[in-house]
Amino acid sequence: MSTPASPVRIAVIQFDPQVGTEKRETNLAHVLLLAHQAVEQGANLIVLPELATTGYAFTNREEAFAHAEHVPSGPTMKRFRDFAREHRVYLTVGLVERDDVMLYDTAALVGPDGFIGKYRKAHLWNQEKLWFTPGNLGFPVFDTPIGRIGLLICWDIWFPEAPRLLALQGADIICTLNNWVWTPPPLFDASGQCMASYLTITAAHVNNVFIAAANRIGSDRGERFLGCSLIAGTGGWPISEVASAEEQTILYADVDLMDARSAPIWNSLNDLPRNRRSDLYDSMLGYHLHPLLPR
Repeated sequence: MSTPASPVRIAVIQFDPQVGTEKRETNLAHVLLLAHQAVEQGANLIVLPELATTGYAFTNREEAFAHAEHVPSGPTMKRFRDFAREHRVYLTVGLVERDDVMLYDTAALVGPDGFIGKYRKAHLWNQEKLWFTPGNLGFPVFDTPIGRIGLLICWDIWFPEAPRLLALQGADIICTLNNWVWTPPPLFDASGQCMASYLTITAAHVNNVFIAAANRIGSDRGERFLGCSLIAGTGGWPISEVASAEEQTILYADVDLMDARSAPIWNSLNDLPRNRRSDLYDSMLGYHLHPLLPR
C-alpha cells in the first residue's frame, strides 16, 4: 500500500450540464474549463458530478444509449485521461458506460498515469432503472499515491452500507458524484442545507472518512437539482462551505488524507472499528468482493 502525498487540495465542481447529444461537447468543454480553473488554484484531486458530460434527464433507454461510451476506451474518457496526465492530477467523472448491450451509470477515476478504475452505481433512482443496469463491481477502493479513494454515486449515500464498506476497506476519502434532485418539500433547513448534505456529513462522521460530494445545479427537462455540494472532514463537519442550490461554484479543501487512518480512534476506550459488534453481525456485512483492510 502506498503512503499518501500530503497535503491534498480537493476541488469539488458544481455546475449545470444539459442532456442532448448536441450538447455533449459543450458540457465537456465547460467542465474541462472549470477543472483547469481548479488546477490553477492548486487542486490535485478534482471531483465532478454524476453524468457530468451527458446530462441526466434521459427520456428513454435509446437516448441514454446514444450518450454511452466504453470505459476506459471511449472518447470522453480519453479527454479526461489526457487532462489528468497533462496537469498531473487525479479526477473523478461520471458518465454513461456501455458494456455490450448493458448501460451503467459509472464513476471513473483517472490520474497522471491514466485510467485507475471505475465504479458502477449500485442503487438506481427512479426511472434510472428503465435504462441502467445495477452496478456489478461492488464497492472498490483504489490505492493511489495521494491516498485510498472510494467512489459512490448519488442515491448510494442513502444506503449506509455503501460508505461503511468503503471505510472497512481502508478508504481515506469517498468521492460521491451526484445529481441530487428536487423532491417534495421541505427541501432545505434554515441554514440552507438539504437532507443529502446531512447524509453526507453523517456518513463522514460515522465512518471517519473524508467525503467530497459534487452535485449539479439547474433544471433539465423539468427536473430540478439541489446543488448543496460540500467537502466533509473525518469528524463529519464540512471543511468547505456548503454550496448554494443555484450557483456554479468550485469548493476547495486542503487535507492530509493520512488523517483518516487514525481518525476512528477517538480515545483509549472509543475506537470505531474495534467497537463494532462483529460477534453479532458479519464484519463485512456479508460483502465478499473485496477484503477487509482496517485503518
